[in-house]
Amino acid sequence: MIRFAFAGRVSTEDQQDPEASRNWQRGRAEALIAQQGQIVAEFFDVGQSRSIPWKRRPAAAQLLELLKQPDRGFDAVVIGEPQRAFYGNQFGLTFPVFVHYGVELWVPEVGGPVDPESEAHDLIMSVFGGMSKGERNRIKIRVRAAMAAQAKVEGRYLGGRPPYGYRLTDVGPHPNPSKAADGKRLHQLEPHPDTAPVVQRIYREYLSGIGIFAIAQRLTAEGIPCPSAHDRRRNPHRSGIAWSKGAVRTILTNPRYTGYAVWNKQHKHESLIDVDDVALGHQTRPTWNQKDEWVYSDHPVHPALVSKIDLDNVRLRLASRGPKSGGRVVTRTKHTYCYTGLLFHHACGRRMQGTWNHDRAHYRCRYPSEYALANDLDHPPSVYLREDHLTGPLDTWLAEVFHPDHIEHSLAMLEQVQPDTTPALVTARNSLGELDQKLSKYRAALEAGTDPAVVATWIKEVQNQREIVTAQVAALEATRGTQRQLSKKEIKQLVEAYGGLTPALRTAEPGEKQEVYRRLGVKLTFDHTTRTVAAEALPQPPVGVVVVSGGGLEPPRPITGTSTSS
Repeated sequence: MIRFAFAGRVSTEDQQDPEASRNWQRGRAEALIAQQGQIVAEFFDVGQSRSIPWKRRPAAAQLLELLKQPDRGFDAVVIGEPQRAFYGNQFGLTFPVFVHYGVELWVPEVGGPVDPESEAHDLIMSVFGGMSKGERNRIKIRVRAAMAAQAKVEGRYLGGRPPYGYRLTDVGPHPNPSKAADGKRLHQLEPHPDTAPVVQRIYREYLSGIGIFAIAQRLTAEGIPCPSAHDRRRNPHRSGIAWSKGAVRTILTNPRYTGYAVWNKQHKHESLIDVDDVALGHQTRPTWNQKDEWVYSDHPVHPALVSKIDLDNVRLRLASRGPKSGGRVVTRTKHTYCYTGLLFHHACGRRMQGTWNHDRAHYRCRYPSEYALANDLDHPPSVYLREDHLTGPLDTWLAEVFHPDHIEHSLAMLEQVQPDTTPALVTARNSLGELDQKLSKYRAALEAGTDPAVVATWIKEVQNQREIVTAQVAALEATRGTQRQLSKKEIKQLVEAYGGLTPALRTAEPGEKQEVYRRLGVKLTFDHTTRTVAAEALPQPPVGVVVVSGGGLEPPRPITGTSTSS
């Protein structure tokens, strides 16, 4: 009897039932191998798009790793549907790994194992990969076309956080019967009693001649919570201590305050992770669309906070300010900075930005323009540090830390700082189970006749909490999958590997130095009062498979330098 491993995949949980999808895929697989063997292992990915390559799907990646081991515990792999497993050219990139390690791949559509010597089998699997890609593209086109029509014709609220100044109100059951039966409701925007007057005030003051920064200062001084402070649950990553110029500008340029629904302001742009390794697939990032691609509703669909005339006047004033208003051509030269993202200002904790002054690379912090006044920080208007005053002392320190004479000290320190994410992962998983139990109870209450509007509110709250916890679990699992306790031998290899990098720093180009600093885990903190920089090094393994974090090689060591302000 052949021992089989079952492999499958299901998309996002809010679109499909993972348990039902797994059951029918496994049912097809078991029917195929019924006379040949049994399934002894399972690798099923939940919430993974078909466009993600096998190496980036957690369960599929684990399966590929096990193929290398002679004592893997199974002899062959069976899948329930090729369109779920392979997308585009993924079969051509994955199947050779099975052939290399002598593991058969069984597929229902070919009636058994895929023959690596059969052109027909290769053609069939390639066709299914193309069909899978075509199906996904057709779904995207249909969904976007439907959402565009709903926004333009119906003015329907299509999700996302409500703009500052509005809140959501229930406007009835969802028109889709199945979604309505699940407690989903339609929502629309209505003015928020606390924040809508603030939006109207911002427009009124700006049109009266008050500047954006002055408006932000006034709101902060009066103790009015900024958007991120008003909605802390959705903005845990922001400080929320004061109004920023960016927040005021965003409010002044949002057309939804005129009462019209606006959709397609952004889209998910897919770009190659590595152009030299197409097999890694794409990464998706939100990207702003051109304004002529935005979709507006044909008529107002929610109460307006400002008139279209006021919005147009605001746009005219904004356009009249800045370098382009006078017809000047702004020419920007791109410069590479060695410490981008690595240098922090001690007083405020923010990253310092690279800037080019007097033909030299500098780093600056302009924190007070937004938050220093509200936080009562003793922060100069601008803090500058010259790059070349920092590079020499830093490279010398790194060469000492990774010198062969210090290897025993480095080994001891690295052994002490290895992390253990197990307790946090257990806690997060327990929280996820408790939230699932709550959802089950709420759905039971809905079936028992409880007011659907009340139950829908309960379900929405739990679902929001569940999204946060699910993201935490995924992050912890990903960390656990890439982090493991290193042996002393591995740590020694790590230190020796980076010890060979440091001599090259003195002659490397800025872009090359930046990459080395990142791999060495360099973190720099500049204290402008003492003109010193505290440096920490927290190296990563060269192969990127295992990570050591949670401390430094030795206590932060000050590096003194002098900066020039311009």
